[in-house]
Amino acid sequence: MADASGGAVQPVREVRNTRRRTIAALSLCGVAIVAIVVLTVVLSENVVYFRTVSEAVASKKSDGEHRFRMAGKVVPGTVKETARGVDFDITDGKATVAVIHQGDPPSLFKAGAPVVCEGHWSTGAAFDSDRIMIRHGSEYKPPNVDVKNTDA
Repeated sequence: MADASGGAVQPVREVRNTRRRTIAALSLCGVAIVAIVVLTVVLSENVVYFRTVSEAVASKKSDGEHRFRMAGKVVPGTVKETARGVDFDITDGKATVAVIHQGDPPSLFKAGAPVVCEGHWSTGAAFDSDRIMIRHGSEYKPPNVDVKNTDA
């Protein structure tokens, strides 16, 4: 078929199919964009940054109330049990920060132990923590068992 100017006319079915494919492709792209935006927002809210004590002190003003993890060693002689948890200082050898922890500390918590505290800066100079993780070696050493004295 030809139109008045001599050009070929596309059948109506081909135009409809092309339109449907275009709409389907645009819809798929729209769904993909929405999914990427939702994943980005959800994942960014769940990210907790990890810093050493000196890095945390250096970025204290910009952190505000944002949660992050701070790693260091418990300063000996600073551990004080409170009614709500434990207060102590941690250091990385360059800077020292007072930590106010709400809740029970882990069983391996002690002076000199390497710890990672999760929380945020309080209105004062202290770090408000609600989670303490103890850093320890990955090697398991089973207890010595005397098998000669057991009755079988």
